[in-house]
Amino acid sequence: MPDPLDLLHLRTLVTIAETGGFRRAAAALHLSQPTVSQHIRLLERRLDCVLIEKGSRTARFTPAGEWLVAESRRLLAAQGEVLARFARSPKLQMTIGSTEHAAAGLLADLLGVLRAAYPEANLHFRIDRSATLADAVLKGALDLVLVLGGNTAEPIGTEVAALALHWFAARGWQVPPPPGPIPLVAFAEPCGLRKLAVRILGERGYEVSVTAESGNLDGLLAAAGAGFGVALLPYLSAVPCELDRIVTLPPAGAVDVRLIARRGLADHIESTAVRAVTAHYRSIAIDDGLSTAQQ
Repeated sequence: MPDPLDLLHLRTLVTIAETGGFRRAAAALHLSQPTVSQHIRLLERRLDCVLIEKGSRTARFTPAGEWLVAESRRLLAAQGEVLARFARSPKLQMTIGSTEHAAAGLLADLLGVLRAAYPEANLHFRIDRSATLADAVLKGALDLVLVLGGNTAEPIGTEVAALALHWFAARGWQVPPPPGPIPLVAFAEPCGLRKLAVRILGERGYEVSVTAESGNLDGLLAAAGAGFGVALLPYLSAVPCELDRIVTLPPAGAVDVRLIARRGLADHIESTAVRAVTAHYRSIAIDDGLSTAQQ
């Protein structure tokens, strides 16, 4: 089997034809002029023919040289197609945000589904407040977010679940008779749950006093568990540790969990996430029906 032609030498030959000379080809290829000349000598030796006439100011190709330039262009184009076909496409980058309530037990499921659907993707997660996450995804800083409803003027995104809202307080905590005052433990503003709790208790005739506030769920649970007051929280499948449900206060209904995708995110990514999140909430074993996934 004859020795193959060197594609680097063929590229040098084509560049000489395109630039009109050895010196210009050397500059275009970032090679020295002696190296360019050597490439042509090696080609001529390998093919046993003259490709470029000697002694001319500009590169004047022989008939054999012109034929080889044309064939080299085809070979180099074919090489480019092969490399493009097998080139690794840039990894998909996805940043997903979730509130602490919505994330409970969810991220592992969502992570598994997205990794299975997009094995080359780089996934990043961010836990934050609903209002902060909704603002970030609308600005394009996050790709997908899971938030509790009621934190935007108009419902946006796709509803994937509804979580029942219930009152919780430290064990043994006694509900004061109206008009109170009644101590409330709540998230720091802005917070839709806080506004809802104040409104419901106010309608019952209570004077509401926010005695403790926190920017995260752990802090809120700690304050409620320490007896600072009553908290309104989404309910999944278990009463938070060290807390009791307070059933003598007015019912608060439910809050929807919404998945919001940034503008321009591929539809197939959003639909995959919606299916995964909806399936997760449907799989939660709730005996008393306090949390329901959207059917």
